[in-house]
Amino acid sequence: MQTTLLDDTREFRAPQTMTPAELGDSLARLVWESFSDFLAQEDVETPLPEVDTLYDDERTARRTAEEALIFFLWAHTRGAQLAFMGRAPDSLIRQGLDELHRAVFEDMVEHGTPSGQLPLFEQRVSARYAEYHQAASETDERLGQAVSRHLVGEASRAGLVDAIRERAIAVANPLRDFLEDVELVSS
Repeated sequence: MQTTLLDDTREFRAPQTMTPAELGDSLARLVWESFSDFLAQEDVETPLPEVDTLYDDERTARRTAEEALIFFLWAHTRGAQLAFMGRAPDSLIRQGLDELHRAVFEDMVEHGTPSGQLPLFEQRVSARYAEYHQAASETDERLGQAVSRHLVGEASRAGLVDAIRERAIAVANPLRDFLEDVELVSS
């Protein structure tokens, strides 16, 4: 019997273990993919309505892009926290999330963000995380409103709140499901 290349292809297998550095690098890649899809408007499952109207001027486009990046950082952070909570030491989870943020911030500088702006961006990230965490603990609707307000400067734009809520779920839940089968281990 002849075998083909397809016969030899192995199916994807999730890693059984990850170090905090591997977790951070993997999450950073996923954040950038989500962010790129958002900017390219390629996320067909949970598109944000009328995204093109957010880019009327450079200032609005920059604010929207930064807020979208913060949202995707938060959503991936949340997914990882939900996956490892109670299963891995808090210190390892924190190390992995620190690696995520370090990698994203380094990428930002590498692609033109002045390093002197990072401390201000990090403060905004911290403030949004606190706000998004609080909103998510109340309802998904409150989370969508909070993110919407920061993305477009208003709390309720037709369909945007629902789309953001769906996007957060589309990011966090599959990530959590994937990571639930992974053991976070020391380096």
